[in-house]
Amino acid sequence: MGPLRGIRIIDMTSVLMGPYATQMLGDFGADVIKIEAPEGDLVRKIGPARNEGMGPLFLNANRSKRSVTLDLKRPEGRAALLRLCEGADVLVYNVRARAMKRLGLSYEEVAAVNPRIVYAGMFGYGQTGPYADRPAYDDLIQGGAGIPYLFSRVNEGQPRYVPSAIADRIVGLVAVGAILASIIERDRSGQGQRVDVPMFETMASFVLGDHLGGLTFDPPLDAGGYARQLSPERRPYRTSDGHICALVYTDSHWERFFAAIGRPEMPAADPRFRNFVSRMAHIDEVYAELSRIFLTRSSAEWLALLEDADVPAMPMHDFQGMLNDPHLQATGFFRQVEHPTEGAIRSMAVPATWSRSAAEPGRLAPRQGEHSVEVLEEAGFSAEEIADLRARGVLGGPAANGAV
Repeated sequence: MGPLRGIRIIDMTSVLMGPYATQMLGDFGADVIKIEAPEGDLVRKIGPARNEGMGPLFLNANRSKRSVTLDLKRPEGRAALLRLCEGADVLVYNVRARAMKRLGLSYEEVAAVNPRIVYAGMFGYGQTGPYADRPAYDDLIQGGAGIPYLFSRVNEGQPRYVPSAIADRIVGLVAVGAILASIIERDRSGQGQRVDVPMFETMASFVLGDHLGGLTFDPPLDAGGYARQLSPERRPYRTSDGHICALVYTDSHWERFFAAIGRPEMPAADPRFRNFVSRMAHIDEVYAELSRIFLTRSSAEWLALLEDADVPAMPMHDFQGMLNDPHLQATGFFRQVEHPTEGAIRSMAVPATWSRSAAEPGRLAPRQGEHSVEVLEEAGFSAEEIADLRARGVLGGPAANGAV
């Protein structure tokens, strides 16, 4: 049933950042009601699909939810949403705050019908700065937070983005923590509140936690940047037949590593390898020497040798490698499940585990508007009211008898 059993969340998010956060809350046991505009969540259309509107990004960011299609631009749709908010613990959105105000769904308007609600917004920028009303996407936030610049430091001057929606997902994770903290505070104080989770500030904190460096001090002690992470040689090591990932880091790691390859004298003989401080001062040379050493054996030989020496190492997986990883297979991380409309699909387990209130995905990703009637009935809407909303084009999804 999950540790969040009994928590109801009105989910007005779309694309990735918000849905990723609300999926986690749903996996943890919350009843997440996804509100979709008549045109549906854009991410439904991304990637290969067996049926229209059920692409893989949507399937992997929207399980453990129910879907209601409402036209919130219509007064009747807004009124219906506010009725749903009356019995909710949290409302989550990831559009600009001014868009919520335009819809008549500002914090003040929502709190007027439910003073205990946690009103959680994820958007680009903090609302007290000059960027407050700007649109934001993962690529833009990566750039503003210095991630392409970091790549340019180690990639012959060429900036690039992380080939994953890393800002969306990190901010989604932070939002989960902020929402849960707000629920705990609400249960203590009896009062709801607005909580904002801006992308830019979140990612600036994330990146500068590593790289503020000497700029932490006034006056600065250096120009910033964590030298080990910025070494051009910090990358998977090429072996005689592929690549592996290894981190020879502590003094004991280095002693065991050099002993395992038959060069136990190295830490004492070469001052660059003598201790942690010396290695950090010569990190490019240290990593370059490792690169030369790793070319001498195969990936399988290195992985076996490093495991025996208790030096941290992992294969460098591609997607298929992750699917076949023996650890992920043993822990049951990947599961084949039968989706009621999409057939057999691969699902990923909730990574965290609980000793008592185990969290499991409560349902698979919904078709658009699949639960419109069900959710409105639970909120006290009569059959006549539901039929009227459908007739006016405010409510979408299948009717109670399955007809569209």
